[in-house]
Amino acid sequence: MDNLLSIVTFIPAVAAAILAIFLRGEDEAAQKNAKWVALIATSLTFVVSLFILFDFDASKTGFQFVEEREWLLGLKYKMGVDGISVLFVMLTTFMMPLTIAASWNVSNRVKEYMIAFLLLETLMLGVFMALDLVLFYLFFEAGLIPMFLIIGIWGGKARIYASFKFFLYTFLGSVLMLVAMVAMFSDAGTTDIAALLKHEFASDSFSILGVHIVGGMQTLMFLAFFASFAVKMPMWPVHTWLPDAHVQAPTAGSVVLAAILLKMGGYGFLRFSLPMFPIGAEVLTPLVLWMSAIAIVYTSLVALAQEDMKKLIAYSSVAHMGYVTMGIFAANQQGIDGAIFQMVSHGFISGALFLCVGVIYDRMHTREIDAYGGLVNRMPAYALIFMFFTMANVGLPGTSGFIGEFLTLVGIFQVNTWVAAVATTGVILSAAYALWLYRRVVMGDLIKESLKTITDMSKRERAIFAPLVVMTLLLGVYPRLVTDITGPSVEALISNYETAQAVAQSATQVAETSH
Repeated sequence: MDNLLSIVTFIPAVAAAILAIFLRGEDEAAQKNAKWVALIATSLTFVVSLFILFDFDASKTGFQFVEEREWLLGLKYKMGVDGISVLFVMLTTFMMPLTIAASWNVSNRVKEYMIAFLLLETLMLGVFMALDLVLFYLFFEAGLIPMFLIIGIWGGKARIYASFKFFLYTFLGSVLMLVAMVAMFSDAGTTDIAALLKHEFASDSFSILGVHIVGGMQTLMFLAFFASFAVKMPMWPVHTWLPDAHVQAPTAGSVVLAAILLKMGGYGFLRFSLPMFPIGAEVLTPLVLWMSAIAIVYTSLVALAQEDMKKLIAYSSVAHMGYVTMGIFAANQQGIDGAIFQMVSHGFISGALFLCVGVIYDRMHTREIDAYGGLVNRMPAYALIFMFFTMANVGLPGTSGFIGEFLTLVGIFQVNTWVAAVATTGVILSAAYALWLYRRVVMGDLIKESLKTITDMSKRERAIFAPLVVMTLLLGVYPRLVTDITGPSVEALISNYETAQAVAQSATQVAETSH
């Protein structure tokens, strides 16, 4: 099918336009219509995206389904997917119908709420499919706007503070990336990502204001991109916007933020940082590895001190993203395969955990851990689902959480045993905070009067969790569903990375010999 990627990308945007133009009124019927249009559009997007997955040839390492046409002012509209990006496209289209279904109780400005989520889906899909620098940047930055509005309009009491903090952190990081993109265009003469992957950027060391820059322009460009992607992940110490954003965002906003938006940082590292700036990556890898290890331990300890359920899960997300950056910069097959697997797995598990918080928040309107206790007595189905995803978050063998963490640790052990040793303590700490949360919320006697009439999960809520349970178990027992798709592309990425490093090192040796 021609233009398949564009069709998948813009179905939600077309649905948003239909809602904006044709739906009028704020009565109950109009609200219901808005919800159904959004649910049908996101479900249709998922169904059509399955054609991408079924027709995708995992044995090929290049970009597939490529669409290219002239756009504004000589710029190109170019889309395509490879073994790395196709999984993020599928994760996005899979999670969005569940997100809309989880928003069925929203009653404030429902039309605008659904439009924001539909536009957000289009922009997120665009990030994973764009094969032009300018197009990528537009999608990457525009995605901030719907999320800013979702937190700022439908969030909690401190929503304005959280939305501006989210926007400023992520926007300021991206300004440096824009500067690097301009430098890349002036050096390579193209904004085509496929061409830039083959272009060799200068890596000759030089000095600025007395500071010696090892790796030259590559190191500076790597740092500029790193500033943007590290905030997006987010990595320690630029992670502080995430807990605030999660706590204030509505449940569906938290699900999208954790399941998809954070993955843009990891995707950026794999698409730009490693393949385009291999020398800069090599120079700064030790720093990134130790930042990741510190993130895993530090944010796990901070999670143990939280009294708000959402904040605890948010810090847990930062810790799990630490494994991702560690695996990516291990720059070996197990590390990068593990990092991609961890991102996909984390999308299902963290999304489900935020939905678990949303289930009881809808009933009690509080996220304070102390407000609960003994829920197993009134909500046995909820207790079972919450236990399953708590175990998956900890990395219990048989769930997808185990595969991702294990592969990244195997990858990093081959590169730096000290970093691997520090990071492994995160496995123990994650069990501590996850089980501590579960025990206080679910186990024990039902003492609090306010909880004695609480009802178990509805059919709609159970239906939302069912596909997440299936995917978490399926990937846990059959990880080849992911690794068979990513394997060849990752192998090609590592091969090109190592070749570029070898060429640069030999050029440096020749230069030193001639001097």
